[in-house]
Amino acid sequence: MQRLLVAAAAVLACTCSQAANFIDLSRYQLTGQHALGTLGGLGLEASAVTFASDRGTLFFVGDEGLGVVEISLTGQTIGSMAFNWSGTGSTNNDSEGLAYIGNGNFAVVEERQQRAYQFSYVAGGTVALGTAPFATISSYTPSNIGIEGISYDARDGSFVTVKQDVDGNVGRGPQEVRAGSMSFAAGGGSVGLPVLFDASLLGLASLSDVQVLSGVDSLAGSAAANNLLILSLDSKRLVEVTRSGQVLSSMDLSGLTNIENIEGVTIDARGVIYLVAEQAQGLGALPGAQSQLFVLTPVPEPGTWALMACGLGLLGWRARRRA
Repeated sequence: MQRLLVAAAAVLACTCSQAANFIDLSRYQLTGQHALGTLGGLGLEASAVTFASDRGTLFFVGDEGLGVVEISLTGQTIGSMAFNWSGTGSTNNDSEGLAYIGNGNFAVVEERQQRAYQFSYVAGGTVALGTAPFATISSYTPSNIGIEGISYDARDGSFVTVKQDVDGNVGRGPQEVRAGSMSFAAGGGSVGLPVLFDASLLGLASLSDVQVLSGVDSLAGSAAANNLLILSLDSKRLVEVTRSGQVLSSMDLSGLTNIENIEGVTIDARGVIYLVAEQAQGLGALPGAQSQLFVLTPVPEPGTWALMACGLGLLGWRARRRA
């Protein structure tokens, strides 16, 4: 029986080998949508989300910078922690990026300052960001087209970030994807990450978030583990790209919602993708509107199902023959 189980695992591994170079976003389908708790404003305007692999939960922040919220994979509130921005110099408290580092530690990005603050999560507590260690991602003139997303690669402790857009003001900088190591220190650590590739290669109207794929268990050791997911709110697209900027697959998000702005993306160890969107606002928005969590699950292609059925059938035939 043990040999059969090993053989079955080998068959399943073979079915996944077709995705060795990319995850193929065309295989993903919406399998869940969940309203997020408002929590007195803390859960509104969801702008970034990250998966905590050692907790099996998600964390998200709103772009009003009130704090961070821990939720289940189906959107139920588990706990929260408030942000105190006093002493940071931030005038907007514009938290737009969030990355889980491990062991309860996070990096949260203030868009306009282009800083990443490091903190440890304590449910029900408050983190004083003014005394928290931080690193500077880039040094452009502060603006609302600054750093929109950050992701952590546990393989080497590096980060990937995206800058939202360009508006013709040279001092505010271009649309960018950056990657590399950052050192966090009280009063300021490292300054500047290297540009990874020319972001104009992506053809996206804006860059809203980024997610490394190295944390997906089935991709370990494959070329796909080096790829990135990049989200564009304005283009309503999610793209999978190499670290040289080559687009490998993409997904049109316009069919998911036409009333909320999707601003954050993450992926869990199983390869399930999670998107967060701020609640509907402006004219036509209903009272009590809530931020949303969208769940995207990969569906095996017909050929993959056939290969699995063939392999499992062969195992069944061998088992009967042995009996």
